[in-house]
Amino acid sequence: MNGPNAKWLNKVRWDEHGLVPVIAQEASTGDVLMFAWMNRDALERTAQLGEAVYWSRSRKKLWHKGEESGHVQKVLEMRLDCDEDVILLKIEQAGGIACHTGRHSCFFQKFDGAQWTAADPVLRDPQQIYSTPKTPE
Repeated sequence: MNGPNAKWLNKVRWDEHGLVPVIAQEASTGDVLMFAWMNRDALERTAQLGEAVYWSRSRKKLWHKGEESGHVQKVLEMRLDCDEDVILLKIEQAGGIACHTGRHSCFFQKFDGAQWTAADPVLRDPQQIYSTPKTPE
């Protein structure tokens, strides 16, 4: 299953930067919680740990979701789309918060026909999330 030449990793159609888009979907509700990127190492570590590990394009490093907030994503299932270039993670979201804004989903802004408005509430103030110990509610 593991190693740099694992056949299951070779099946993924990586982009020119060695990345693949990833959608995190809450398994219990079907809610799309976030979108991120993975490189080979991130996908392999996700499979090994059973928790989501992404590639941060801005920080140029692996990012174990919840490493700062405690809001880890337990991966229940990984799926590859028909074109083999997008991954879907069906996850269990620790603490019920996936977004760094303190909301359940990163997709909290809704277009009302004229502008984008926040449609979902902040469940926990981000200042509290990132300034307290890493134990989710």
